[in-house]
Amino acid sequence: MSASESPFPLSWTLALAGLASAPVQLVVATEYLSVEAAQKALFPQADAFTEVVLPLSPAQRDEVARLAGPQPPHRSLRVWKVMHRGELSGYVFVDEVIGRGDFITYAAGIDATGHLGPLEVLAYRESHGGEIRNEAWRRQFAGREGLGQLRVRADIKNIAGATLSCEHVTEGVRWLVALWQVALGPRTAASAA
Repeated sequence: MSASESPFPLSWTLALAGLASAPVQLVVATEYLSVEAAQKALFPQADAFTEVVLPLSPAQRDEVARLAGPQPPHRSLRVWKVMHRGELSGYVFVDEVIGRGDFITYAAGIDATGHLGPLEVLAYRESHGGEIRNEAWRRQFAGREGLGQLRVRADIKNIAGATLSCEHVTEGVRWLVALWQVALGPRTAASAA
């Protein structure tokens, strides 16, 4: 078939040829852990996980935003109270923050005294930056208490090639810690009693 007989105009033919030579970016969405597996990884001794709803007042929302600082877009948040033999062990948070172009689903545990555990990455949907799944990077969060110990590059090291993932997940964890401080921490429970 000659160019004059082609069913596509010349401009379409050139555009399609350009697309055919364009580099293809492969995005692989991978689910690594279920919520239940992440809960058990974060609190292996727990015998009960009860989902809780956190209705925040406008003043509480403002306080969380002030404490947490600038945030990447979040998609969803779920929270569970963790119990062991009738005693509060802490809370599990499953959050989603934007990476470079898609959401990263991760879980964080905060014990009853406000100490973080290591993070668990439940789903990673980006073509680059999956190195945040490395245990060494996730373990940087373990034992940290308070927002003063959650600064990107100062406290939580960056990974070359995963800069946005590292920054956004760390900022998301700051938001979770601020939320814990405002709505769930011991001071909050004492003032509500």
